[in-house]
Amino acid sequence: MSDHLAPAVEREPGERPLPDPATAREWLETMTLIRRFEERAGEMYAKAKVGGFLHLAIGEEATIVGSVRALRDTDYLISTYRSHGHALARGTPPNAVMAELFGRVDGCCHGRGGSMHMFDLQRRFLGGYGIVGGNLPLAAGIAMASDQLGRDEVTLCQFGDGAANQGTFGETLNLAALWRLPVVFMVTNNQFGMGTSLERHSAVTDLFLRGEGYGVPGMRCDGMDVVDTQAVTAEALRRAREERQPVLVEAITYRFRGHSMADPEEYRTREQVEEWRRRDPIASFGRRLGAEGVLREDELADVDRAAVERVDAAVVFADASPFPPPESLYDDVYVLGDQVQGWYSVDERSAGVHRGEDERELAQRED
Repeated sequence: MSDHLAPAVEREPGERPLPDPATAREWLETMTLIRRFEERAGEMYAKAKVGGFLHLAIGEEATIVGSVRALRDTDYLISTYRSHGHALARGTPPNAVMAELFGRVDGCCHGRGGSMHMFDLQRRFLGGYGIVGGNLPLAAGIAMASDQLGRDEVTLCQFGDGAANQGTFGETLNLAALWRLPVVFMVTNNQFGMGTSLERHSAVTDLFLRGEGYGVPGMRCDGMDVVDTQAVTAEALRRAREERQPVLVEAITYRFRGHSMADPEEYRTREQVEEWRRRDPIASFGRRLGAEGVLREDELADVDRAAVERVDAAVVFADASPFPPPESLYDDVYVLGDQVQGWYSVDERSAGVHRGEDERELAQRED
């Protein structure tokens, strides 16, 4: 058995100390931005501005921001179809995320990905995947590339509790442990796989224990507490980076809205949702910042106002952006290898690596 942490529900809120005031404020600002963005995205879906499916992360903001803030700029993040918040937390501008939802050319994928396939190579956010569990082997492949190139990078792979029952889960964890890949698997346990409660689809409901048989130690964090989530994820990333040990982290959280906009939510009661809403991660963190003198009441209001203004601007921007022209239908479907720029290290300002340098390093290794 691993030296896993105590279950999140047994950890007292506020047990971990706050970061410095500027960092704490930034975490609150980002969580609030995600909440207001998701709310507006739901409104835009109802107005037929957004096509396809729409999966909102309202309630999961602490899990998103806490885990992403534990990453370095040079680390990789890969997520699921519920990924608007991950893109925003990683630094993708709200304008680009909203335009992507609208299917417009100024979206982060030029309108090609939509809600379920967000992608921002420059910020090392590699999706956004619609297949449940399909991102797990991809994350192992990314981590394997970092390992083969000898780079000090870790991949954080986020997936839902339902994906923990896919075959890709066991297959990927086994190889990650066997090859000692620098990867952290984070299962976002929001209590339901679509409309099926955890205890109905998992024989072992302590999901952080599920990696033990594959040689992957488990940890658990309170996914409704951004401070706890950041601390636990940071330790998991450290182990993966320094000890070349893949780690499985379970974040206990809850989504306040349905699985998707098409979800009638007949599988849970209003009372259950309200019980979890009393632990709203944004309201709880805001109250703590107020109680510990980090932010005044008027400053908390300013944070919310600024988030609303940014989202309002994103809607205006997205609505003004044109749709991709019909003649661009086949653009970006096939790309010749010599046309790919910065295929591995995507931002020379932050990473200082060019494609040619990677190729020379690989050649030296082969020699």
